[in-house]
Amino acid sequence: MIPRTVWVLGFVSLLMDVSSEIVQALLPLYLVGTLGASAALVGFVEGFSVAVATTTKLFSGIITDWSGRRKPMVIAGYGLGAASKLIFPVASSIGWIVGAKAIDRVGKGIRGTPRDALIADVTPPELRGASFGLRKSLDTVGGFLGPLVAIGLLFLFGGNVQAVFWVAVVPALLAVALLVVGIEEPVHASPVKKDGPPRVADAVRLGRGVWLTIFVACLLTAARFSEAFLLLKSQEAGFSLTWVPITLVIMHAVYGLTAYPVGRLSDAIGRTGLLGTSLVFLVVAYMVLAHASSVSAFMVGIVLWGLHMGFSQGLLATLIADSAPAALRGTAFGVFNLLTGVTVLAGNVAAGLMWDAYGSYGTFITGASLSAAGAVAFGLIAVQRLRLGSASSAKRT
Repeated sequence: MIPRTVWVLGFVSLLMDVSSEIVQALLPLYLVGTLGASAALVGFVEGFSVAVATTTKLFSGIITDWSGRRKPMVIAGYGLGAASKLIFPVASSIGWIVGAKAIDRVGKGIRGTPRDALIADVTPPELRGASFGLRKSLDTVGGFLGPLVAIGLLFLFGGNVQAVFWVAVVPALLAVALLVVGIEEPVHASPVKKDGPPRVADAVRLGRGVWLTIFVACLLTAARFSEAFLLLKSQEAGFSLTWVPITLVIMHAVYGLTAYPVGRLSDAIGRTGLLGTSLVFLVVAYMVLAHASSVSAFMVGIVLWGLHMGFSQGLLATLIADSAPAALRGTAFGVFNLLTGVTVLAGNVAAGLMWDAYGSYGTFITGASLSAAGAVAFGLIAVQRLRLGSASSAKRT
């Protein structure tokens, strides 16, 4: 049975994601239409947010291993996220928005690593795939509910974006309250507090299995561009501006419905084959999107993209939990999040340059090529791991 803590963390993620997606679905429009920001500045705000979050994740992982406690940092991270939502409705300048996004991303960076480490701490190995998949699924439910709620609230408040931002505060505060009263950190699951200050050098001691998993994760992440390019493509395919957010709703719905059953299946048959399948979905999704000239073809590509996410994201976190030493789980998740975050930034810059030079076709064909190369590399790594496993078994016998 999946531990109660995992369920609570899943519903906390759901509530916070509803809050964040309500804001995120309307923030670019608010920045440009109300505060007069340029498109370039919008891009800077988003890039700055990613950089802050990925850097914070590494240090939060190291600190949570050193302190031997997960829950206080998880509460601090979600608390900062909730506090940031109070700034958006009263922001009267771009500087306030940048500050609010920075606080929100610091909170995201602080909470993500100890939350995943806590799930690994309280979950038996035979249920890790299901547990991480469940958390991802519930998080993704928030991802598709948020834009729907934003659309409904806009109609309700007659287009008053600031009023919608005030409503977004409510699920954020509920998430923090549920976290405080809903989970108890098991003392036996937390690593023993270490002597001396936390050290970045501990990352070197993660072991070959963790570093190989991180390499595979970066391989997959480099081939997957931001969902922002899906939104841009949706208008080319024939969506009106009002219905562009439906792209994320459908993608998150497929992602959410897939992640938990895939996690459970990985507990029974292993992770490698399912991760390989995720790359196949991504290659086909890119090919469909590159040639999509109608809403129906575009929707097929979005469904395939959602399947890729459902078959990969929960499993990558599970592999880190499987391979990391218990005393360094937080550090392992921190390094994992940092390096995949840097990879996302680099990949998105490259995708944007391709879009400017060659349009959507060039971007998605490049993505398909990178995904296919990643699939080949992943296959070679999987074969090598099987050979090493067989050799180890032979030596023991």
